[in-house]
Amino acid sequence: MATSIRLSSVFVTDQDAALDWYVNVLGMEVHTDVDLGFMRWLTVCAPGDRSRELLLERPGAPSMDEATAEQVRGLLSKGAMAGWFALAVDDPYAEFERLKAAGVDLTDEISEKDYGVDFGIRDPFGNRIRIGKMTGS
Repeated sequence: MATSIRLSSVFVTDQDAALDWYVNVLGMEVHTDVDLGFMRWLTVCAPGDRSRELLLERPGAPSMDEATAEQVRGLLSKGAMAGWFALAVDDPYAEFERLKAAGVDLTDEISEKDYGVDFGIRDPFGNRIRIGKMTGS
């Protein structure tokens, strides 16, 4: 039986731009950055938590042929192929203000909900990110 999710991925069209945004704007850390020849394995993680990675995956080999990759890139550019994930923070209000000041694309203002406090942003590639703190955490 599974005990945790260790690796997830989102599609990005430019891995260098994604690396810059995820590290210098969002505040993640580089976990792995390796040229495998057939692809670049580029993952980030929350600071201090190397047990969970987010793959910043460029559409293409080995997971899809070039014709499919071109279609995926087209859908990404239209915002129709976005993925999503959620990040936990200690102080969602401070994180909201920090990211707002940084000019991040806010999709949902910070608010209290039945499950906690969170807000939504979008990365430069259309991927949606929820950031917040769950009730009781």
